[in-house]
Amino acid sequence: MSVLKKHDINEHIINKQGYSRCYVAIGSNLADPVAQAKEAITALETLTASRFISVSSLYASKPMGPQEQPDYINAVACIDTCLAPIELLDALQQIENEQGRVRKEHWGARTLDLDILLYGDEIMSTPRLTVPHYGMKEREFVLYPLAEIAPQLQLPCGQALSVLLEDCPRNDLAIYQNTK
Repeated sequence: MSVLKKHDINEHIINKQGYSRCYVAIGSNLADPVAQAKEAITALETLTASRFISVSSLYASKPMGPQEQPDYINAVACIDTCLAPIELLDALQQIENEQGRVRKEHWGARTLDLDILLYGDEIMSTPRLTVPHYGMKEREFVLYPLAEIAPQLQLPCGQALSVLLEDCPRNDLAIYQNTK
């Protein structure tokens, strides 16, 4: 009899059920950011091999990095997907490209940014993808929208989302528009 490690058990559960629960951050500050975010949500609702579960309100936030850029509109969506992590990343980057994303400057202004925050209970780091997202634990524009749709969430490391929120100031983050 072989012993299954936690990772193997997660893979077994994913393969048996066929879907992994994923959270995707949505951000935009160019070319009508509200319309960009809503178009991205629509694209996520019809994503191949996936089921759209929910989306947070749209939030207004100050930019990270260079401050000489417009404020952002942010949200977090929840999907269940059969796509492998890299396949999901490719699909999200295709949506970004279709909405005019040009990669010029790190933390610079953008029409659309879609980031995989969590992919099931996976912990992975490759040259193209790190899950959980490397900055999610400190970013108010990720944590508060995520808490809106998954208040009881526990990260793969075992840390509760509610604990992260206790140490994360809102930094003028505000609900811009309810998406429900």
